[in-house]
Amino acid sequence: MFAGTLTRNVETAAAQYTGMIHSTRFDIAIQLETRPKMSARSPDYDVTAINKSGRKVRIGTAWNETGNTSGNPYISMQLDVGLGPFRVNAVQTKEARAAQSGEFEIIPLVSNGLMKSGSISGELTAMDADNAFTGYIANMMFDLEFMLIENSYKTEETHPDYRIEVSSPRGTPIRVGSAWMAKSSRTGNDYLSLLINTPDGDLRVNAVQNEEQRGGQTFSIIPFVDSGEQPQDAAAGLSLVA
Repeated sequence: MFAGTLTRNVETAAAQYTGMIHSTRFDIAIQLETRPKMSARSPDYDVTAINKSGRKVRIGTAWNETGNTSGNPYISMQLDVGLGPFRVNAVQTKEARAAQSGEFEIIPLVSNGLMKSGSISGELTAMDADNAFTGYIANMMFDLEFMLIENSYKTEETHPDYRIEVSSPRGTPIRVGSAWMAKSSRTGNDYLSLLINTPDGDLRVNAVQNEEQRGGQTFSIIPFVDSGEQPQDAAAGLSLVA
């Protein structure tokens, strides 16, 4: 459950990039500083931050990368802020690339495994503007309020239609998952398929409408049951282009 921004420094400086990384537990300022490469796959940057004592510490490394499908450049980072290592990518929107902007958005990558849904409650409500949804998902161990925001990175049919966001302690939006619009081949009814990174792990659920809800703005979130109708690439919900 991580998000953030990264900005390329225009003038020559020790830090090639500066930015922020956020979670529901912290907001940390980071810098990417060029480091000598020992081989082609050696990191291009050290990622540094300032600890509580005011000391600059290295919290990870980063690589310049290029998307296999899109050919677009991005930055891959492996970080550890004391909670265990995690991976994120810094990518640009189509508009930022067209404007040759130095602004990047930091998005997370999913873990390899998915948790079982178990007992889940939740609701999703379509908002009147901006093609967005607001909702919550909860069980006895966690309770997350979130929004579905239209995915501006979607360039292929299999890419998610929405990104799922919660807020950090400072109110910064944090990407925690992806959602796809889908249609049941059995009933013909529309529904949404969600992949969410919860405190218990990556969770797949569906947002559906019962007979009373159909035609309205409210959906019920139910545990995912593999009926063969799940969007093919739903397990890649937090991939680079998601």
